[in-house]
Amino acid sequence: MIRSLLQVVLLPDRTRIFGESRFRRFGRAAVLLYGLVLAIGLSAGYVQVESADGWWPLLFFITAGTYALMQFSVLAAWRLATVGLVAMRLLFEHDPGVLNGWQWWWYTPVVVVVGLLCTGRVAVWVGVLTTLVVYVLAAASDLDYALPTAALLLVLLLLGYAFGSRGRAERRFHEERDEKAALVERARIAREMHDVVAHHMSLVVVRCETAPYRIAGLPEEGLREFAELGDAARAAISDMQGLLGVLRAADQRAEHAPQPGLADIRELVPQASVTDEPVSSAIGLTAYRIVQEASTNAARHAPGSAVSVVVAVVGGALEVEVRNTAGGPSKGGGGGHGLVGMGERVAVHGGTLDAASTEDGGFAVRARIPLGER
Repeated sequence: MIRSLLQVVLLPDRTRIFGESRFRRFGRAAVLLYGLVLAIGLSAGYVQVESADGWWPLLFFITAGTYALMQFSVLAAWRLATVGLVAMRLLFEHDPGVLNGWQWWWYTPVVVVVGLLCTGRVAVWVGVLTTLVVYVLAAASDLDYALPTAALLLVLLLLGYAFGSRGRAERRFHEERDEKAALVERARIAREMHDVVAHHMSLVVVRCETAPYRIAGLPEEGLREFAELGDAARAAISDMQGLLGVLRAADQRAEHAPQPGLADIRELVPQASVTDEPVSSAIGLTAYRIVQEASTNAARHAPGSAVSVVVAVVGGALEVEVRNTAGGPSKGGGGGHGLVGMGERVAVHGGTLDAASTEDGGFAVRARIPLGER
């Protein structure tokens, strides 16, 4: 608790009001404009009530600075605003009230934002300190007014924290769900890659076992070397089969059919344009799964849409694009993890995945998979 108090009062804070939101530029401009309007209103109020040659520049700086600081640190903005309340109580000799007029519109949003974005312990200390400061300042002019004012601020802080907590819980839920989906997809990739790797390892075993018959005059050391390589390859296949048993779900049966590749994409989308250039089995499998998932999503979420598929080798990488036009109402269903799974598959090869809506109301999935040395 002491650390939380120090964090509220002294320690640096980088809790920003918009973070990495895609609307942050518009939001920042709106907040700065709001702060500027309040600064002008408070300064004008001071000039009218007190003196045109008085402390209005300080009030302007405190008010506008509060919302400027909010772009970088919510707690820093609250600190400046709370100090500003004390300053205004001292500077407004003829109107020493707290949270009157413009002050209400200036200080209250700051407290609500702290509740929305900060942790529970921080919000508790902010609530305690805010209530104490506001009550003392208000009691100096009107004791009957002090308690309702402090209580109202505390209620607004709690409401902000309630909404903020719900939002943070939803984000954690979605993050955990996506992480779980990624782990499931990685296990699935591992199971599928087992077949690809096992095929290559089987070729190694066969070539090692047939080497004495294909290559005449091999010395004893060469025969022993091939035998050891064959044994090592068989052991590797056995180990992978044991790992596959761990990764396979309890009710999942072993698959005996070969894993699909580029040549099988036309079975999914007959009109697909697929390169004839050879790629590795693993990359071909990844391309197939991307087309499979993207076309399934199009049929589910845009029924009746036209789907186009282009798979080509461009600049040392296999590029896969699946695009669909706008379709009928979504049928729903699906776990919402298709893009996560596609991203995991592309990441295995060090590639990139981009998925976004198109201008015609459709959707496009683009993957770029480096081919490496072939």
